[in-house]
Amino acid sequence: MADRKTAQTFNLDRLKTPIGTALLVTDDDGVLRALDWDDYEGRMLDLLRLHYGVVTLRDGRAPAAMRKALGDYFKGDLDRLTDVEWRVAGTAFQQKVWHALPKIVPGTTMSYGALAVRLKVPNAMRAVGHANGSNPISVVVPCHRLIGANGSLVKYGGGLERKRWLLRHEGWRSSRAIYPLVIPGLAKREPGIHYTTNRAARWIPGSRYARPGMTRGESLALTPPASRPGPRSPANAAASS
Repeated sequence: MADRKTAQTFNLDRLKTPIGTALLVTDDDGVLRALDWDDYEGRMLDLLRLHYGVVTLRDGRAPAAMRKALGDYFKGDLDRLTDVEWRVAGTAFQQKVWHALPKIVPGTTMSYGALAVRLKVPNAMRAVGHANGSNPISVVVPCHRLIGANGSLVKYGGGLERKRWLLRHEGWRSSRAIYPLVIPGLAKREPGIHYTTNRAARWIPGSRYARPGMTRGESLALTPPASRPGPRSPANAAASS
């Protein structure tokens, strides 16, 4: 870990993505130190100061391989995030939380409490939440995969719309549910499929999809049979656009 009393100079690059311009902060070794959004630059600077002390950012291109890996992720190759080398400062507990986040499989999520249990600190749910909120490297260190115990998105440093987009983006590539909850009124489930919601929803009898209003990951992009058109979920609408 860098000495927080020593002024740090990092490179700042920008990458256009489907959800806005990403700010990429790298060190002289080409290692990612922060990833945030241009409309949350102030938050990013606060986190850099929190973890490193005095920080100076200068314009500098991120490694081509890193830009390519991130671009591929946003195009749908979710595994490319593992090719991005990153490094963070922070407390031992924060490091423990941050290094656990990439182990949450894309297309799934975990509650703060469940991650605390995984880390063998079951009473540290709030501390996990604070560490998650102090993560300076969005997307690559996927803090967006942590949600509330009731399936709600809770919050996200880059805005809930981005969190929702990222989860939908990852859920579209997987048959796994965002969070396995029983939907009120659910009469039965398809074998091997979990339906999820972050609010009350009703099962449509005889169909394989949920009512409009559920997110892509929540409805798992299940297309209703051609003979039964029914209402379109946001997932299916996006899939056909």
